[in-house]
Amino acid sequence: MIESIDTSLIDWSRAQFALTAMYHWVFVPLTLGLAMIMGIMETLYYKTGDEFWKKTAMFWMKLFGINFAVGVATGIILEFEFGTNWSNYSWFVGDIFGAPLAIEGILAFFMEATFVAVMFFGWNKVGKGFHLASTWLTGLGATISAWWILVANAWMQYPVGMAFNPDTVRNEMVDFWAIATSPVAVNKFFHSILSGWVLGAAFVVGVGCWFLLKGREKRFALASIKIAAVFGLVAAVCSAWTGDSSGHDIAKVQPMKLAAVEGLYEGTEGAGLVAAGVLNPQKEAYDDGADPFLFRVEVPKLLSFLAKRDLNAFVPGIKDIIEGGYALPDGTPALSAEEKIHRGKTAIAALSAYRSAKKAGNDAEAATAYGALMENVAYFGYGYIKDPHDLVPNVPLNFYAFRIMVMLGAYFILFFAVLLFFVCKKELASMKWVHWIALLTIPLAYVAGQAGWIVAECGRQPWAIQDMLPVGAAVSRLQTGSVQTTFFIFLGLFTVMLVAEIGIMLREIRKGPQ
Repeated sequence: MIESIDTSLIDWSRAQFALTAMYHWVFVPLTLGLAMIMGIMETLYYKTGDEFWKKTAMFWMKLFGINFAVGVATGIILEFEFGTNWSNYSWFVGDIFGAPLAIEGILAFFMEATFVAVMFFGWNKVGKGFHLASTWLTGLGATISAWWILVANAWMQYPVGMAFNPDTVRNEMVDFWAIATSPVAVNKFFHSILSGWVLGAAFVVGVGCWFLLKGREKRFALASIKIAAVFGLVAAVCSAWTGDSSGHDIAKVQPMKLAAVEGLYEGTEGAGLVAAGVLNPQKEAYDDGADPFLFRVEVPKLLSFLAKRDLNAFVPGIKDIIEGGYALPDGTPALSAEEKIHRGKTAIAALSAYRSAKKAGNDAEAATAYGALMENVAYFGYGYIKDPHDLVPNVPLNFYAFRIMVMLGAYFILFFAVLLFFVCKKELASMKWVHWIALLTIPLAYVAGQAGWIVAECGRQPWAIQDMLPVGAAVSRLQTGSVQTTFFIFLGLFTVMLVAEIGIMLREIRKGPQ
């Protein structure tokens, strides 16, 4: 099936989707973070009646609105690409994957669209309580929207709640709640939302410090910084906690991803977590014998604890996962990649035999083929893998992206804690070096979010759906040139949108609270 597909088509389709997703995630986290902060500020206005808080809330709402509008455009294009660039994927699992996206569009997005109008245009036209409710419901709608999108993404990482139907050649949903509430979905939601809150807090702190540098709007700046720093510190600490839970989930359902982010080629008991290290560029394959590191600093036994909650537990490496033989949690030996590929090809052949027998009306042969298919269907996707080496993700990309994310996560906890210390001592207004650090922290929050998504998506490769459908079998049969053309169109369009958004937001920031 995939032998006839140009590999450059796969690469360009992946590049186009990655481009759209990364641009979209520039806008989404700020929407999530500002929604909470402006809600807190309007709540203070509702409680105190102080017009200062109304003006403060309105200023951050204005920036929220600019960012929200641009983010919607990239999100719509992203969803369309499932049909245009990944039609085989949409056919194979559309009954499952489409459900959370449909709920997101019908429920959450309409909720946002309804209340965002009241939030922006309802000042002095509706009661204070109703307007406050509209502000919080707008933020809640954005959060619910993220929930369903992340449920869909989590299902790609950990496919549950479905059964394969050989008559339609599709996976069909059998348990909606298993999909909606899987542990991977829950952890992914909280970790992603919290990272958005951290970014929103860093943005508000940075803008507030800009006003302090300019000697303007001191009360507004200090009040915004104080709220954002408290909010950001709580979010950053909770993000570290959910990150630990996510790591534990990955160890259970995506051991290859865990091995890739740790540069772990040989499994071991009591595995240490690499705190810092440089990978050996001469290491080109899992079985070439080269040392994977030029140097590394490990925290003893921490990886075993992260993965299995046992300091002495065995953590399989890339070579172990490919060659198999190690004990799984249920005590059975892990299959090798070669065996999985063989069983996948058996499943594909059995599906073809089943459909031919059904068409010919031969029920006995159909039953035999059906039995062989169901026995091997869990490895169906492996039948499209040509070489076990293809099952290994890009180790350097995942290793370094993970460490960037973790180090920046620790930095944000320290940053917000130190900031609060200076706020409480009433020294922040005159500390220009802190103001500059706060401004430079804004792009670091974006980098951390992008690094996290690189690990989430690139660590899953070569799978579009983990262990079920490789990207080579998921792609649409398009002309490579058409994908290249739209890639550069989207690159230009999204860049123009981003530059326009930054320009508009900078203009509104310079105006200050009205």
